[in-house]
Amino acid sequence: MTSQPESDNQWVRLVDIRRNNIPECTIHGSISWVTGDRLLYAYGGNVVCYGRSMMKPVMMRVFSEILADVLTPEQKAISVSSHNGDTEHVRTVKSILREGELGLMQTPFALPLMQFGRQRRRPRRWYHSCSGEHAAVLRGCQLMGWPRAGYTLPHHPFALAYIEEVRKILGKDWTPDVIAKDGCGLPTLSMTVTELARMYATLVTRKDTDWIWDSMIQFPDLIGGFNRLDSTIIKSCDGKVIAKEGADGLLGMAILHPDYPDGLGVVIKIAHGWDSYATWVVARWVLEVLGFKLRNPYKLERQKPFIVPECIPPELRDRMKDIQPWDDWDPDTDRWYFDAAAYQDDYRKVFKL
Repeated sequence: MTSQPESDNQWVRLVDIRRNNIPECTIHGSISWVTGDRLLYAYGGNVVCYGRSMMKPVMMRVFSEILADVLTPEQKAISVSSHNGDTEHVRTVKSILREGELGLMQTPFALPLMQFGRQRRRPRRWYHSCSGEHAAVLRGCQLMGWPRAGYTLPHHPFALAYIEEVRKILGKDWTPDVIAKDGCGLPTLSMTVTELARMYATLVTRKDTDWIWDSMIQFPDLIGGFNRLDSTIIKSCDGKVIAKEGADGLLGMAILHPDYPDGLGVVIKIAHGWDSYATWVVARWVLEVLGFKLRNPYKLERQKPFIVPECIPPELRDRMKDIQPWDDWDPDTDRWYFDAAAYQDDYRKVFKL
């Protein structure tokens, strides 16, 4: 049995979840801001992780040209998605391949991520959140003349072409330290959070060279689905931001902004894994200091999230004072709104305490 390598990742504090202003839960992670190929700001951005499904908009560049006139806009959107497995998602996934080809997909058997009502479904490959990508990869491999058998292997032409796409951004000599097997079976590359943010900055500057940006903007609910963070961000930002979640605890945002003509990529990584609530809090403050609007995650109850100011670049922190942390209608029931000490002495006398 092989030993596991030690991790030297130094996570930083991103969010405090407080009850009556005392932190009960602290969320650690990393965040990096990149414009063009220049690091704008990083708070723990040297943390090494995997790009996971957050990198689908880059992975599908391998087939962006050959699939441009083959897939419909909906099919293009589902190819870069991590969908909930709703009816519209499954219908679009299945439309990419012929019925007899669906068995070629090597996604794990799964149930929909979010289910409503009484469930009588069995696990199917097309319910898996990565099924859209797998279907598009199979279609792309067929058109490229690549073997579809073994399409998930790290030495398959698709994986090698994906690495070349990354090298176009990070340099021709860049090589991942580790290539791991993602949860869906495809290869995932190790990178720092800052390297991932560089990849996302290029999604802005290259948005007019392929269909990735437009398909995500046109069909945001196919990217994630109901109440998913990435879909909500895309719908909230008027075509200026594309966002993509990734396991475990990743969010990438490619931001079109006049202050950053070379594109702005912001990547958030949560240390303990997928936590859409904590990620949502950080993303909201990132977007709001840039002039966008994103609602709070719901629901807020007896605890309130407080972002650590160091998540935001110093030159933008002054804008944080103008952001309302939560909505007026959010319940605020983590305290009593009277001075308990004023009553304690009387109650001690009455009850002889």
